[in-house]
Amino acid sequence: MKARNAITKLLALGLALALAGCSSAPAENTSSGQTDSAPASSAVSQPSSQLEDSESAAGEEALTGEVVVFAAASLTETLTELQASFQEDHPAVEITFNFDSSGTLKTQIEEGAACDLFLSAGQKQMDQLDSAADPAVNTDGLDFVDSATRLDLLENKVTLCVPEDNPKGIDSFDSLAEALTSGDILFCMGNSDVPVGQYTQGILEYYGLDEEALAQAGTITYGTNVKEVTTQVKEGSVDAGVVYCTDAYSAGLTVVDTATEDMCGQVIYPAAVLKTAENSQAAQAFLDYLTGEEAMAVFAEVGFSPAP
Repeated sequence: MKARNAITKLLALGLALALAGCSSAPAENTSSGQTDSAPASSAVSQPSSQLEDSESAAGEEALTGEVVVFAAASLTETLTELQASFQEDHPAVEITFNFDSSGTLKTQIEEGAACDLFLSAGQKQMDQLDSAADPAVNTDGLDFVDSATRLDLLENKVTLCVPEDNPKGIDSFDSLAEALTSGDILFCMGNSDVPVGQYTQGILEYYGLDEEALAQAGTITYGTNVKEVTTQVKEGSVDAGVVYCTDAYSAGLTVVDTATEDMCGQVIYPAAVLKTAENSQAAQAFLDYLTGEEAMAVFAEVGFSPAP
C-alpha cells in the first residue's frame, strides 16, 4: 500500500514538471507582439528617412578642399557675396578667387596656373582654351576646358559712363563719336586683350573711327581690365569710358547710354570646369550653385541677366 502511494506521488510530480516545462517554452515577445522566431522588422532594418539622411551626409562630406576660381574682374562683387552663401552650406569647401581681365586669366591658365573653374567675360577667351571650339579661334589647339561642363552663365550690357560733373557734356555714343572725331575729349577703354576693350573696339568700328589714330593723337587711354577703366571714370581723370553696366552700378557711375547688339554683339559670360582641376567635384558644385535661383537673384541686383 505504501509502495503504491509512493509510485502515485512520483507520477504526479513528473506530470507537474512536464507541464511546467511546456508553459515556459516558446514565449511571445510581449513588447512587439511577435514570437522570437519572427523578430520585428524595425530591429533589423534602418528606416528609409535615416538612410536618406546618411546618404545626404556622405554627399556633404565629399565636398571638401579648396576650389580655385579664375573670374572676370566684373564679377568681383557678386561672386564674393555668393561665396559666403555657398560656404554656409558647404563649410568644408574653401573658395579662392583670382579676379582679373579674362585675357590675363586665360594666359595664366595656359601657362599652368592652378585653376578649377574659369568664368570669362567673353567667349573668345574660353574658346581659346577649348579643344571643341572653332580652330580659327583656338589657334594653338589648347585643351584645358572640360566641354561637358561648359555653359553660358550670364549676359551683361556695355555702357557709356561719364564723371559726376560730365565736363564734356557727353550724353550718348553718338556724342562720344563726335567728340572723338574732333579730338576734344580723353576717352578710356579696355586693352585689346580684355573683353570690355574688344566690345569697345566694336563700337568704334560701328562709328567708323580709327582706334590707332585716336590713340596716337592722345584721345584714347587704356585700362588693363574693366575695374581700371571704372576707376579712371570715377576719379574724373578721363571725360568718358566704356564699362559693363554691372561695374557702373557697383561704382555708382553716371550711365548716359547703353550699346546695342548691332554695335558690339551680345556680352555673354561662359563658365566651365577645367580638365586640369584638382577639385572638380566641388568646382562643379559651385558652378551648379551659380546657375540656381538664389545666385541669379544676386546677379540680377547689379544688372546681370541669365544668358539666353
